[in-house]
Amino acid sequence: MTETRDALAATRLERLRGGLKRRYAREMRFRMYGILAIAVAVAFLALLLGRIVEQGHTAFYAHEVSVPVYLDPAKIDASYPQGTNFEQMVAEQQLATQGLSGDAAGPMAAEMRGLFSSELKFQVAEQVAADPSLIGQTVTFGVPVSDDADLFFKGKISRDTPSEQRRLTDRQIGWLDQMEDAGRVHSHFNARLFTSGDSTEAELAGVLGAVVGSALMLMVTALLAIPVGVAAAVYLEEFAPRNRLSALIEVNINNLAAVPSIVYGLLGLALFINWMHLPRSSPLVGGLVLALMALPTIIIATRSSLKAVPPSIREAALAMGASRTQTVFQHVLPLALPGVMTGAIISLAHALGETAPLLLIGMVSFIPGVASSITEPSGALPSLIYIWENASERAFHERTAAAIMVLLAFMIVMNAAAILLRRHFERRW
Repeated sequence: MTETRDALAATRLERLRGGLKRRYAREMRFRMYGILAIAVAVAFLALLLGRIVEQGHTAFYAHEVSVPVYLDPAKIDASYPQGTNFEQMVAEQQLATQGLSGDAAGPMAAEMRGLFSSELKFQVAEQVAADPSLIGQTVTFGVPVSDDADLFFKGKISRDTPSEQRRLTDRQIGWLDQMEDAGRVHSHFNARLFTSGDSTEAELAGVLGAVVGSALMLMVTALLAIPVGVAAAVYLEEFAPRNRLSALIEVNINNLAAVPSIVYGLLGLALFINWMHLPRSSPLVGGLVLALMALPTIIIATRSSLKAVPPSIREAALAMGASRTQTVFQHVLPLALPGVMTGAIISLAHALGETAPLLLIGMVSFIPGVASSITEPSGALPSLIYIWENASERAFHERTAAAIMVLLAFMIVMNAAAILLRRHFERRW
């Protein structure tokens, strides 16, 4: 009898051990699956960011060439130097240094001009207009090279590529080699990328206009969406009666958060442009459209933050004689503020990256200047990325990646601000 009981106990113990071993194995597999999922996500993120950085880091530096220019008095009108064809003058002088002049240099002048940016004529004309005494002298100018020449110096145009498949001829490549061997080519940080607006020439294009346009749009979005969204959330959560109407409103708010952004673009086109006749392609219209898109997210985040405040806070305030309004605005809302700010910043960061609504309200147009008000035509970073990626010039593609890096930097800063604010003001119950 005793032996039978001992055998049964040993069998149960063996089963328990086997069950524990299987449970631990399942837990270990679950952990491994989680680690594998995180590793895959990180790998894809690293691949994406690595590809963007690889393609776009070269846009942050550019090349210029030191060009000695003889400012011929016979060709320059001192009263109006802007009317002088300095590009042709520089091209002919560069060819003359190689013993090519007159009729022999005619067909080659266009190729030589193609190595320099159009900024050359404006730079020389500006200095001559500022100091007419330079006429008759040989002055060395540091001028940006063309986008194709810049890509050659960056190694993105290879001399080994067949001539019919590249935009630089063998003769142009030979001239660039001579300039580089003579020590006249210099690389420098491309400050123009951050200080200039859009341009039809890649070497002169910058993101300043788009950055200012995005900032103005976010300002309009924040000024409209945050107060309205927080007020709506406070009313629905704290004051609205629990009936079918409030339930219907809550369901529709949740549904609006899932509406595709292009629908908001169509709404903005019909409402703000066609009906209200607000200025097209302006940060005002863009901000209004993005505010409509951000409202549901802000309302949902604010309501969740208000629900997270313990009921004891409300009960204690009411027990001390505070009115319902005082309880909400002096006790509940301040404690929910970290979640409210986090939701608002994240919704604005999401709005910053939206492209489809902006395309429908005309912010895909070429706008070279920088907007100074919310009613002036302006670009935005997402639409600028779209425009540059569809450009035919190869040099715009590296600037597309650079603009993506700038946009990602904006979004990282905004998300980091949300995390820091939440940690700073967060209260644990």
